[in-house]
Amino acid sequence: MGSGDAFLTFSKLGIEHIITGYDHLLFLAALLIVSRRWQDIVAVVTSFTVAHSITLALASLDIVSIPGSIVEPLIAASIVWVGIENIWRRGEPKARWIAVFAFGLLHGFGFAGILRELGLGSDGQGIILPLFSFNLGVEIGQVALVALALPLLHWARKSPQYDRRAQPVMSGLVAVMGLYWLVERTLL
Repeated sequence: MGSGDAFLTFSKLGIEHIITGYDHLLFLAALLIVSRRWQDIVAVVTSFTVAHSITLALASLDIVSIPGSIVEPLIAASIVWVGIENIWRRGEPKARWIAVFAFGLLHGFGFAGILRELGLGSDGQGIILPLFSFNLGVEIGQVALVALALPLLHWARKSPQYDRRAQPVMSGLVAVMGLYWLVERTLL
């Protein structure tokens, strides 16, 4: 596969993975439903991106390896945490980007598992271009989600019921879904 083909193939795989990676999408959506200020949204999304990019690279380069049997339940637990924190703290948690960075490290290991399943580097080819293009695809998918979600959330927040009812209900559903995945990934 030529470098142009590899770039397009792995970028497309990154986009597909984030669009079909419901756990990653739910985590990101849970962060956005309580975020109000642009600088907080940018800080949260950037810290998540930087963190998962670091561990994606480290795991893909075989510098750090954590089995999926550990990573996947922890990703689910991060979703539970964010959903509960949204309800418990009410409003936008201060300095949330710090916790999001830590959770982003976990999510990066999850992304790396996909690349390992695809056999990244097993064919003797370089891994830098596929790694970069896959991560770029993930970022394109995330930006698309944020671009779609923010106008909808802005509109929803105009309702006086958003903070009292909608946001806690959505956060509760996030926590329940994360708990389902946690049980599924731990016991099954």
